[in-house]
Amino acid sequence: MSVETAEQRAPMRRVEAYLAALTDHTSRRIALRDTVAAKNPDTPDAAMAALHDALAGDHHGMDDPAEAELIGRIEAAYPDLAARRAADTGNAGLRGGSMPGMARRSMSPAAMDRRPWRFISRLLPGLDRRLRLPRAVPSRLRGVVRWRQLVLFFLVALPAAGATFYMLTVLPHQGGTPLEVVILGLAGLLFAWILVGFWTAMAGFFVLWQGDKYRISDAPGAACDQDMSAARTAIVMPIYEEDVTRTFAGLQAIIESLAATGRLDEFDIFVLSDSVKPDTIAAEQKVWAQTCDRLGAFDRLFYRRRRARVKRKSGNLADFCRRWGGHYRYMIVLDADSIMIGSTLTAMVDRMQANPSVGLIQTPPTAVNRVSVLARVQQFATRVYGRMFAAGLHYWHLDNAHYWGHNAIIRIAPFMDHCALPRLPGRGALSGEILSHDFVEAALMRRAGWGVYVAYDLPGSYEEVPPSLIDELGRDRRWCQGNIQHLRLLFSDNLAPAHRALFANGVMAYTSAAIWFVFLVLSSFEAVMEAVTTPDYFPSPGALFPAWPVWQPIWALTLFYATLVVLFLPKIVGMGMIIARGEHKAFGGVGNLIGSTLIEIILTSLLAPIRMLAHTVFVATTLIGRQVKWNNQQREDATVPWWAATRFHLPGMVLAVAWGAVLYIYTPGFFPWLLPILIPLLIAPVVTVLTSSVYLGQAMSRHGLQRIPEENAPPAELRRVVELGDEAGPEPSMAALVIDPRLNALHVALLGQPRRLSDELASYRHELGERLLAEGPAGLDTGEQAALLADPGQMRALHSALWCLPTWPDWAAAALCPDTRASASV
Repeated sequence: MSVETAEQRAPMRRVEAYLAALTDHTSRRIALRDTVAAKNPDTPDAAMAALHDALAGDHHGMDDPAEAELIGRIEAAYPDLAARRAADTGNAGLRGGSMPGMARRSMSPAAMDRRPWRFISRLLPGLDRRLRLPRAVPSRLRGVVRWRQLVLFFLVALPAAGATFYMLTVLPHQGGTPLEVVILGLAGLLFAWILVGFWTAMAGFFVLWQGDKYRISDAPGAACDQDMSAARTAIVMPIYEEDVTRTFAGLQAIIESLAATGRLDEFDIFVLSDSVKPDTIAAEQKVWAQTCDRLGAFDRLFYRRRRARVKRKSGNLADFCRRWGGHYRYMIVLDADSIMIGSTLTAMVDRMQANPSVGLIQTPPTAVNRVSVLARVQQFATRVYGRMFAAGLHYWHLDNAHYWGHNAIIRIAPFMDHCALPRLPGRGALSGEILSHDFVEAALMRRAGWGVYVAYDLPGSYEEVPPSLIDELGRDRRWCQGNIQHLRLLFSDNLAPAHRALFANGVMAYTSAAIWFVFLVLSSFEAVMEAVTTPDYFPSPGALFPAWPVWQPIWALTLFYATLVVLFLPKIVGMGMIIARGEHKAFGGVGNLIGSTLIEIILTSLLAPIRMLAHTVFVATTLIGRQVKWNNQQREDATVPWWAATRFHLPGMVLAVAWGAVLYIYTPGFFPWLLPILIPLLIAPVVTVLTSSVYLGQAMSRHGLQRIPEENAPPAELRRVVELGDEAGPEPSMAALVIDPRLNALHVALLGQPRRLSDELASYRHELGERLLAEGPAGLDTGEQAALLADPGQMRALHSALWCLPTWPDWAAAALCPDTRASASV
């Protein structure tokens, strides 16, 4: 055996470093090293050329030597992924290796007439309609649904009318002025809005206590689909710039939970990425491959990143359905923060199998895993009241229910046939792509005759909530524009009345804040005007007796307390039901449950005016046509800095001071009535910072407050997500896509073959590559980095050029781990 000289060992150190980063398989690494050493390379360049030749191995017959070397790297790094490369792919790379074979089907946008006069013409016989749209298929529960919704209408309309009339007697002129007429109209809308929530909660209490024979179940019916072998299900998770470690930790926990049920073979899992930031792309590809390697799941856990982010999440799902939907009967949609227990997933499939007329089943997710004060309070609320509200929604709507966009199962064939979304014509914020797609998809599914249910009784469905008020309002800004778009869909032809009501409900979710704000402003204005103007005691000419303005404080207090009962009684009922069922021990006992409920009520009351003002601004900016960017969500706990909270809330603080000063100066008697609104606006930065505090959230937990059963006795899946997050290493950056042999090979392989480029574009990308080698990724902006990442030829050439350099550039040396940096130095 020959002995290596010092000159030979220097180039071989570069080879050894490369192989150490490329593969964990010792025998493969030794074989490749010996092959290179046998050629006695005398320079790093020659050594790396010999290594690339060795990696090409049995693929020398390929037309492109670089492609042969790439496949050799994939075989060394990810042999299970390499095995998925079809024999007939030729030089097509491994882009298809991360996804199953396609089963293409068409999916055309649904016809939706959005013009009110078309809707009116359907009600008036004899008018010709030029656009014929599918007629809604009657529900088998049509009579039950109509009866229940008629009852709901009267339960809302009669008390709202009564409260409005009662308020009329409270006003100084008993509705005798135009201003008071407007105030009464706004008050009526607000009373109706809170009564809808009240009766939904009360119906949910009744259902949870007594049950409902119309609930969706897995009991096989006469038309039950017995062909379980064909019931393949795709679990799809569209993601966009998410926390990659947390996302794949959740997926691994789901896969392990499904395996424990013995039914994992019925499911495939898809990660559908729309991410564009180079660092996120690097992290997604690395963690996906690591997760597949760890679970042996390259044939079950698939990953795809779209080149063009068309129609955001709904477009991502539609693209998946068109290409791969033909392989599956069902699709379970998850968000990046979703966690679902394996038995819950199989139960969802079983219920679809037992009910072949059902197109969609939504589970009510419980919020978990966050630590900040605000997140803990919201987790407590969803656990104590959330299921009751979900049961109430089921009671009133039955098979005309909501779809919330995630933690739901969808029957793919009717979804593709009927639920592709059209583009709203025109300009402005209410036109273009439909943003809040989930409500619309549910309405189209129901219009086609397929039932849409809320499975209020299914546990094991989880999500995470924003950790701070600023993050929550940022999310609400996006949702506001999407929900207000539904104004244009209210008159879409042949929709079920229940879904028109749900569209209106979605609009009111944000416009109710603006209505409340305008109501308060007008009420304040009338109070000030009453104080500064001389009363006209004889408004009618020739009147013999004066008309005295009347103020009845007792009546006003009665109306105020009645409103509080409507707002807070559902919370007390939800808490009482837990105690009555003996479930309070899971919440830390009766005392902790009552204390946590009081904290939630107080904090909700403090946050309501702050949210009101923010939502009013959102509605106004949406209606004037200002578009909003749908960016990624902040999901990790982090305390909001004081300066950020103050800057965010400063306009509201100024408004509160000015508003309060005017009332105090001109109408001090009315001023105390507005203090519950003005004080929260004034202390909004304090509320924001304190509710985002992780320290205070942990202190509450130590004292048993705002604790939920999933925290006191967490399911294995939630514990597993935390464990995997703690075990995860640092996520790679874009530099790793250039340097790391394993990650570079994976990225280039998933891109596929280089496309034919114009001379100008090829020259531009080559210049970007030269700059990257000299300055590192920091020398390029995000767009330039993305241009390089999309070019497999440049990425492969940059990787090869970097490893052949005699010395590492500073940026590359800083990106290497210490062991690799030391062994690779020449």
